[in-house]
This record gives sequence, C-alpha cells and structure tokens, in this order.
Amino acid sequence: MQRLKARTIDQALAADGHSSSEFAAGDWDPGYRTAQSGPRRVLVFHDGPGEEQRITAYGATLQETGYTVQHEQQEHGGRHRLVVTRP
Repeated sequence: MQRLKARTIDQALAADGHSSSEFAAGDWDPGYRTAQSGPRRVLVFHDGPGEEQRITAYGATLQETGYTVQHEQQEHGGRHRLVVTRP
C-alpha cells in the first residue's frame, strides 16, 4: 500500500462538489471532515444531518476515483465513518 494524505482525500471530495465542514461562529457547518489515521489510512466523517447518506456519497466518490473504502461505525453506536486506503 502507498502513503495517503488526508489533504489528497479533501481534494478528491472537493473536486466532486462535496463541501467540507467548517467551524465558524461557535458551530460546525455541515460537510465532510478528514483525519489522518496513520501513513496509509485516512478517516472521513460527516458533520451535520444526513450522516449515513453523506458518508455513502463520499464513499462512492472515492471509489470512483480509485481508492479502497470501508464503511465503519465507531464502537457502542458511535458515528459512521469511512476508512480510505489505496489499493
């Protein structure tokens, strides 16, 4: 597997028209947020309503771009997220 940076995933999602989550005026605007999870893994979350639908849409975009995507749910009923790697 190759190295992968959260910034690269941000760029792929933005290029497909997805909006990133922004913290402004004491609150989060809805959108995706990425987090580096090691040199070869990036996590993708959705902040705001429609979490499952948006996560699914982000996953489809990234798979079409050639990334390997796994859907996960954090333990104990936590948030949905994507784990993104390169094949």
